[in-house]
Amino acid sequence: MTLALFGFAMVGVFMALILTKRLSAIAALILVPLIFGVIAGFAPDLGGMIIKGVIQVAPTALMLVFAILYFGIMIDAGLFDPLVNLVLKLVGTDPIRIAVGTVILATVVSLDGDAVTTALVTTSALLPVYRRVGMRTLTLGALLLMSNSVMNLLPWGGPAARVTSALHLDIGQVFLPLIPVMLVGVVATLGFAVMLGRAERKRLAGREPLLSGGPVAPAFAEGSDRPERRPRLILVNLALTLALVAGLATGIAPLPVVMMVAFALAVTINYPRLSEQRERVSSHADNIANIVALILSAGAFTGILNGTGMVDAMAHALISVIPPSVGPYMAPITALASMPLTFFMSNDAYYFGIVPVVAQTAAGFGIDPAAIARASLMGGAVHYMSPLVAGLYLLAALLEVEMADMQKFILPKAIGLCLIMIVGGLLFGAFPLVAAAL
Repeated sequence: MTLALFGFAMVGVFMALILTKRLSAIAALILVPLIFGVIAGFAPDLGGMIIKGVIQVAPTALMLVFAILYFGIMIDAGLFDPLVNLVLKLVGTDPIRIAVGTVILATVVSLDGDAVTTALVTTSALLPVYRRVGMRTLTLGALLLMSNSVMNLLPWGGPAARVTSALHLDIGQVFLPLIPVMLVGVVATLGFAVMLGRAERKRLAGREPLLSGGPVAPAFAEGSDRPERRPRLILVNLALTLALVAGLATGIAPLPVVMMVAFALAVTINYPRLSEQRERVSSHADNIANIVALILSAGAFTGILNGTGMVDAMAHALISVIPPSVGPYMAPITALASMPLTFFMSNDAYYFGIVPVVAQTAAGFGIDPAAIARASLMGGAVHYMSPLVAGLYLLAALLEVEMADMQKFILPKAIGLCLIMIVGGLLFGAFPLVAAAL
């Protein structure tokens, strides 16, 4: 219980510091767990815990470095210019249509189940549109993350794969009953798009869209007539990008390797001169440095959280407060608890450490483990708001906003989406309100 209290206090202090902007995310991720680790009596072992945590996130940091470089090259070369023009033609300058288009595009791109790819492709295509019209980029971030969280329930998405492995279930047994719930999630996200679009329309009333003379490209490069544009190579770059997405989806090689090879091909094809290559890489150096520092700092945070045993203690403390009388209601309780649990811990810790314990407990009340598996997946949208999720830092960098501002703006909407999907799960029988034995 003492470790659990330390864990909750550590996460609480961390969140308070970054939300009030008293410390940067990088500094808080390093200093807060270090201080709590010393107070908890783990000072001699903290160095090893940090190194272990950093090593675990190193592949993610490596992939993000080359992902930023690859899509930066594609943006510099102008691959997404035709898509931006097409989106503008279809949605015009109406914020509601742009918001709805954001959900549709993010949902389609999310079919590969990878949040990083969705963030990079969607922001590359739509950030120029938001800037031209004058819409808040936080709206783009909210709709992108909510759309991706729904599609991440696909069998090849991380959470579904983890929970089926942890409980030794057939993926079809878990996924098929979730299809109606996913449809509910998509419709709900479209509803949020209309709501946010209306708010933006009201905010922008009377203001002329920045259709010319304003920013027309993402943070990587601005302007459509810059010398680094390669309009003659659009088809080549498109084929390379489609091959990259296929490689990411099929797992033909480790993701960092796929991204490294794709970048090497992209920079060589588009900028064969070494001076041009150095210039392109240097232009994205700030984004890369910030992302890598954040990811490695998050590794230090999770290394201490896991190494001290705080994360396990926190999980068991939350489970222990459930009285036996509510055992038959374990399915909806699991769905509701998935929001804070996945916010405070990694997917691996949650699905491999906590869900099996919950499923075994629920089985004693006659609840199918597959139902618990489906219920445990309902907190995905809130999980994306966790400071332990690498993609959140990437999206904040792409949108050029503070992570604290993103959390304040998106978290209430993410909770709303989760609650709507939980209701959908109950209505469509993905998991029961009460054990069948009752």
